[in-house]
Amino acid sequence: MSRLILGPFNRVEGDLEVQLEVQEGRVVEARVNAPMFRGFEIMLVGRDPIDALTIVPRICGICSVSQSVAAAKALADACGVVVPANGLHATNLMLACENLADHLTHFYVFFMPDFTREIYAGRRWYREAQKRFAPLVGSASGAGLHNRAALAARARWLELMGALGGKWPHTGAILPGGTSRAIEATERVRLLARLREMRAFLERTLFGTPLEEVAALDSLAALQRWQSRAQGGDMALLLDIAADAGLATLGAGPGRYLSYGAYAQVDGGHALPRGVWDAPLQQRLALDPTRISEDMRHAWLAEGEGGQPLHPMLGLTQPQAEKPGAYTWNKAPRLGGQVMETGAIARQLVDGQALIRAAVLVHGGTVFTRVLARLLEIARILPLMEQWLLALQAREPYHQVQAMPAQAQGIGLSEAARGALGHWLKIENGRIAHYQIVAPTSWNFSPRDAGGTPGALEAALVGASIDSAAGERGQSVAVQHIVRSFDPCMVCTVH
Repeated sequence: MSRLILGPFNRVEGDLEVQLEVQEGRVVEARVNAPMFRGFEIMLVGRDPIDALTIVPRICGICSVSQSVAAAKALADACGVVVPANGLHATNLMLACENLADHLTHFYVFFMPDFTREIYAGRRWYREAQKRFAPLVGSASGAGLHNRAALAARARWLELMGALGGKWPHTGAILPGGTSRAIEATERVRLLARLREMRAFLERTLFGTPLEEVAALDSLAALQRWQSRAQGGDMALLLDIAADAGLATLGAGPGRYLSYGAYAQVDGGHALPRGVWDAPLQQRLALDPTRISEDMRHAWLAEGEGGQPLHPMLGLTQPQAEKPGAYTWNKAPRLGGQVMETGAIARQLVDGQALIRAAVLVHGGTVFTRVLARLLEIARILPLMEQWLLALQAREPYHQVQAMPAQAQGIGLSEAARGALGHWLKIENGRIAHYQIVAPTSWNFSPRDAGGTPGALEAALVGASIDSAAGERGQSVAVQHIVRSFDPCMVCTVH
C-alpha cells in the first residue's frame, strides 16, 4: 500500500488537499483536508447583529448572496419580522442569479475542461470536447468556443445583480425584512430582456432545446430520446462522454441527501421543498434541524465537554492546531449521526424531480447524476425567475422594518448552489454572543467523525483508479472528476 497526497487542486474555490491510501492502483482510503483556517465565526462575536450582513458575505466571492440570505434569515428569525412578497421575490431573484451563475461556471470552467486532457485523446468525442471546452485557449486556435461563450454569458448575466442588488459580489441590499432596492416597472422590462437573453444562450448552446423540454424529462428512456433531438447541445455531448467514460459508476455518495428548502414562497413553503431523501428506502423524510450536530474529533478545533458532537447553537470554533489525530480545519456535520450529501442533486431528489430520482435509483449518487442534477436545475429555475420578476407589484413594499431585540436567537437555513447552508446566532445585550455556520462543502467534504465514519467525498473516492503518472504529477483524472462533481467551495467550508 502506498500513500499519495493530491493538491493543491486547480479550478477549485479555495485550498484543498486529498490524502489517498492506494493499493493495486485504486484508492482504498481517503482523507480530505481543508488546510486554511479563517475564523469568521470568531470575528462576529461582540458585534452589532446587523454587522453580520456586511461581514459574512466576505466569506466568499462566489457565494456571497447565499451567505447574505442565510444571515438575513437568521436575523429575521431572531426579531420575528415577516418579509413582504416583493422582498421574497427580489431575494429569490438575486439568489437564483448567483446559483445559476455558479452552475454555469462549474460546468464550463471547472468540470468539462477535464475531458480535454491528453489521457482522453483516443476517445471518439475528444476533438469535439477540445473544440468546445478547452480552457484558456486563444480564439485564434478555434478551441474552447463554448467555454468562452459561457463566460461572456455569465458576465452579462451577473449584470442582473447590479439592478437587483446594487453590486455583486457582497451586495448590501439583502436585509432581515426584505430588500432595500425597489424595482421600477420600466426596469422590470429590461430585466426580463436579460433573463430571455440567458434563456436564448442556454437553449442554443447548453441544451439545444427549450428549457421546458429539459425540465419535463421524467425517465432515463425520456433522456435518451431527448438526446437524439438535442445533438449539438453541450448536455447531449456530456451524455456521450459520461456513457463512454463510465461517470455513472464513479464516486458513489452516501445515499442520504439533505435540502433546507430553496427559494422561500409567500405561503411559507419553498419552490424546492425542505427535507431528506433516503435513497435506500426511496422515501422523503421530514427534516428536524435540532438533530444537526458537528463532530470535531478530526478537526484542528477544540472539542466540547467529553468530545461529544455539538448542535450549531452550542458549537465552538476554537483553533487547536497541534491537536492529535486531526487532519483538517473542517468539522464533521451530521444529521442524526448520519453522513449527508447536499447540493443540486439533493434539492432535485427531495423535490421529486422524476428523471433525477430515476437516475439515482439506477446509478446512485455519482459523478454523472450530480452534474445532471445541476443542469436540470438550471432548466427549472430560470423559468421561475421569469415568474418572480413578473410577480413584483408596483408601489408595494419590498422591506419591513423591525428593531433587533437585545436578547434573542435565530436560525437561517437556505440553499446555496452547492447545497444546504445554515447560520445559527445568539444575541445578548444587543450584541452577537454566538455565531456558527455550516456550509454545503462542510457537509460534503467533512472528515471522519468520532466513530471513524468518513464524509461523503472521503467515501466517494474509495475505489477510484489512479493514473500511472499520478505519483509524478500529483494528479488522477478519476479523483479530479469525483472531487469536481461535488463543486467544492473551500473558503465557505473553513469560513
